[in-house]
Amino acid sequence: MRRSTPYLLVAPFFLLFLAFGAFPLLFTLWMALHDWELGSGTRRWVGLGNFRYLATDADFWHAVVNTLGIFAVSTVPQLLAALVLADLLDRRLRGATALRVALAAPLVTSTAAVALVFTQLFDADHGLVNALLGLAGVPPVDWQGGRGWSWTALAAMVDWRWTGYNALIYLAALQAVPRELYEAAALDGASPARRFWTITVPLLRPTIVFTAVVSTVGGLQLFTEPTLFGAAGAHRMDGGAQHQFQTVTMYLFESAFGQDRYGYGAAVAWALFLLIVAFALLNALILRRRTGGAR
Repeated sequence: MRRSTPYLLVAPFFLLFLAFGAFPLLFTLWMALHDWELGSGTRRWVGLGNFRYLATDADFWHAVVNTLGIFAVSTVPQLLAALVLADLLDRRLRGATALRVALAAPLVTSTAAVALVFTQLFDADHGLVNALLGLAGVPPVDWQGGRGWSWTALAAMVDWRWTGYNALIYLAALQAVPRELYEAAALDGASPARRFWTITVPLLRPTIVFTAVVSTVGGLQLFTEPTLFGAAGAHRMDGGAQHQFQTVTMYLFESAFGQDRYGYGAAVAWALFLLIVAFALLNALILRRRTGGAR
């Protein structure tokens, strides 16, 4: 094999990345430095003007709080439930293969279909969730009426779709854990819960951090679920009458396409990019600290 063969094999990926990854990223930065309107054809250099306005834009920071809130409400229980599911499926169960296949079912379901179904389930007047709450004597909840309830409904959509995916990743990692460790702990009298927290969780720590990073990237770009959740409103990108579930990506879309402020929308996109990078670095630092700097 010639020395250049490996470079030729990986070259298509990097060429595609340059065309569809690096170039759009840099062009978006160029747009963010302009007052850019497609409708009127305006394109005027403003330097860091869009970023200075962004720093004082209350609507943007409102969307940031919504994004981080939905992310926190959905991701933490999602990863904990996935970890418990993986631990249960790693044991000898009847129909274990069918259960594992069932975990992957939400992945092949359209995100739009999931959002539409859950929007009907959480309908304030005719939704199944409120009907079940009524049977228990709980008054109906206006799931779009406030931040807390709307975040909870959106978290249910996200968790239903991604808990099984993360559980399968944990399950694959669990297959590599030596069984002798569990057997030795059982002989020493360790309970299943103690074995879970002292063996399973520590050995899966790199995998847990990986899923946390991936969930962070996806959670901070949440768009389809809140958009369809508020589709019944006059402006679906508003995220409710008081923007109670408007995420950063929805605010970006509204600024760029709804208000024809392409330059400012590009500045919002770069702010979101930097926010994701900051969270990814934070997770990487946690990983290095937890593993003592080992790669």
